[in-house]
Formats: sequence, structure tokens, C-alpha cells
Amino acid sequence: MSIEERKNQIQKSNIIQNLILESREKLNITGALDVLSFDDQIVIVQTHLGLLTVKGEDLRISKLNIDSEEVIIDGNISSMGYSDKNFEKKDGGFLGKIFK
Repeated sequence: MSIEERKNQIQKSNIIQNLILESREKLNITGALDVLSFDDQIVIVQTHLGLLTVKGEDLRISKLNIDSEEVIIDGNISSMGYSDKNFEKKDGGFLGKIFK
């Protein structure tokens, strides 16, 4: 999917997601559906716009509220990136597909 197609898809669905990074030490994410994996060097968050991977050192999740779709990550954040793959919760995930 091209960048232009992705922008059109996002605009049509009216999804708003914010990433607020404060001094590379605190990341506030809105629009988070779930935290799929985390340790002190990598956090993978499922969002409305795809999988968000946060890398760094001494990472910890200081707030996780799935009802308000908010996650706050503290630590020394070195990079953030989205993957093109968007795993929807509706499908039941990887294990849900295996046990169908």
C-alpha cells in the first residue's frame, strides 16, 4: 500500500492517533488497542494505524488503559516505527486463527 493510499484510508476512517515524545524519555500514545510484547528494550503496541514498535533502553510501561486507548512508555527512547501489517483484534489474532 502506497503512502497516498494509506493517507486516504486514514482520512476516510477518521482515526486520530497521537504520539507525544517528551525529551526522548516519555512517550504518550493514544489510539492504542493492545500491547503485544514488551521488555526493557522493545515495546510493540497494536494501534488503529498498525503495529508501532518502540525501541530504546530501560523501557517500562507506566500507564496502560485499554478503555481510553492510552499507553505511556518511560525510558531512553531511541526509535519508533510503524509496520505495514495491521493485525485486527476482530480476527482473534494468531492463536485464534490456529484454533478455528
